[in-house]
Amino acid sequence: MLDIISRPFGALLKLLFDFTGSYGYAIIFFTIITKILLLPINIKQTQSTKKMNEINPKMKEIQTKYKGDPEKMNQKLMELYKEHNYNPASGCLPALIQLPIIIALFGVLQNPTKFVFTPEEFAAIAKGFWWLVDLGMPDKWYILPILSALTTYVQTAMISSRGNVDPTMKSMNTVMPLMIGFFTLKFPSGIALYWVVGNIFTILQQYFMTKAVLGHKGGE
Repeated sequence: MLDIISRPFGALLKLLFDFTGSYGYAIIFFTIITKILLLPINIKQTQSTKKMNEINPKMKEIQTKYKGDPEKMNQKLMELYKEHNYNPASGCLPALIQLPIIIALFGVLQNPTKFVFTPEEFAAIAKGFWWLVDLGMPDKWYILPILSALTTYVQTAMISSRGNVDPTMKSMNTVMPLMIGFFTLKFPSGIALYWVVGNIFTILQQYFMTKAVLGHKGGE
């Protein structure tokens, strides 16, 4: 199943490599294009998160008030969701849709000789990029792992700053960047480059979406 999704992404990366003549720039443009393709899903997820944060205080009130009566609690929560036109599953669905796509994208970058190039082509191309000697190997200067952790932290911090975030989610703001930084120490630097560029795109997306929401509120 994932191979079926990976094939067209592999063809896209090969097309970008043929156009740019650089494996590094092909990965950067590949990341931006795939992020744009996923943008409607991300926007939907952001809207769902925003609405959940708005009704979260009322949810907690209901859960506290009816903690001894689960049936009544569920009834009141359903009424609250209906009143605010909120579907609790709406925040999970975009993530579930994205998951196989993201795994497929990583598969393309982790197995370029399967989805992008023939083994002979991949052996022949120049894989150095900026300070990186080989995009197929980990970054020996640790610059990309550090940037991966830093941009992941900024991205999660921006989500937390919207308010009413679960304490467990807040603790993940520290754990997740450290995990990503550790993983990218071992990953091919091409994957780390994809992650960093994707994070920067998402940070800019969240920033401009937040500005748009605040601007809309200010104009009301």
